[in-house]
Amino acid sequence: MNIPVLTIDGPSGAGKGTVCRAIAKKLGWHYLDSGSIYRSLAIAVLKAGVDVRDVGAVTEVAQAMSLEFDCGDELTVRLDGENITPQLASETTGNTASVVAAYPEVRAVLLQKQKDFQQPPGLVADGRDMGTVVFPEAEYKVYLTASAEERAKRRYKQLIEKGIGANLDQITSEIEARDRRDQERNIAPLAMAEDALYLDSSDLTIEQVIEKVMNLVR
Repeated sequence: MNIPVLTIDGPSGAGKGTVCRAIAKKLGWHYLDSGSIYRSLAIAVLKAGVDVRDVGAVTEVAQAMSLEFDCGDELTVRLDGENITPQLASETTGNTASVVAAYPEVRAVLLQKQKDFQQPPGLVADGRDMGTVVFPEAEYKVYLTASAEERAKRRYKQLIEKGIGANLDQITSEIEARDRRDQERNIAPLAMAEDALYLDSSDLTIEQVIEKVMNLVR
């Protein structure tokens, strides 16, 4: 059975998550937020109480864990049925994720976990290497980006609206540095698939981006 997959890759702050969740809801398809995969494993490892340096034990936890992504107004991530969304952003989770992500055995298990999200009637996959590494045969591929300056403005606005102090120049520098790291890393670097639709959202509203992606799938 040919199960359609839409991959949306691109740098941080381009609006991938918002667009992917909206498209998944419109189509009634499953949703994969690949950016949460390693952080979810980190939480599973901490809950299991295994030694993060024990590759075999970490791999077993990765094989056993069950993940679900709910596309509400905000993303909800469930690990073995439990809502772990608030824990994903913690420093402990991030530090543990960076350790477990270095193990090739773990990466192989989580690659298969991501592939397993391809279920009827279809899948919308959000990430950095969805169209190049995880689903290279996907029927629909989009590379969604925006200028570093525009992405920094969006992030700055989000922080200010939440009452968090922010410096626009500093955010811009951090985004540019992250782009370089993502593009230059050895494992699954950020790259545009040759057969992807290139979309620059710098001067587009979220609604306009969603419409362009829907037109591709239609």
